Amino acid sequence: METYDEVLEAVGPRLRKLRQERGTTLSQLSTDTGISVSTLSRLEAGQRRPTLELLLPLARAHQVQLDELVDAPPTGDPRIHAKPIKHHHGATVIPLTRRPGGLQAFKQIVPAGWPGGEPNQKTHEGYDWVYVLSGRIRLVLGDQDIILAEGEVAEFDTRIPHWFGNPGPGAAEMLCLYGPQGERMHVRARSK
Repeated sequence: METYDEVLEAVGPRLRKLRQERGTTLSQLSTDTGISVSTLSRLEAGQRRPTLELLLPLARAHQVQLDELVDAPPTGDPRIHAKPIKHHHGATVIPLTRRPGGLQAFKQIVPAGWPGGEPNQKTHEGYDWVYVLSGRIRLVLGDQDIILAEGEVAEFDTRIPHWFGNPGPGAAEMLCLYGPQGERMHVRARSK
């Protein structure tokens, strides 16, 4: 079991890694959190002790839970917590459903510039519904090239060639519902 000091010493390197994975500079993070660049630098280098008033805005800026920043030990909570899956180029996928097959839901967090390179459209069986929670997502769908902003949705048959990317400037989050056998969302009620 780690001591209190060991847990606190590990926070700085964890903060640096998280910031770098998201492709954020100290200056951008300073703007997002209101914490000075020098304080952020000292915090990441382990020269400044992390406090709650520093960690709360950092957790919000990085869009992670506070216990993820400090690697808090499990509390014996009986609820199941989805474990994020890290993918290539810094993307993180958080599964929101557990049953195999059928409709799948997940949250995806992608850093600016992800995945890098030119669009490489793919096709596969299924149907996709994507809602942009924050940031911007570029969707190349067949011959369409669309920038989806926060609050916008796209839905499409995944047999149409498609590709996602994040044009930046910051990280983006999207909620994805995917039906591997082509299941579509069924809207049963709409407000007028």
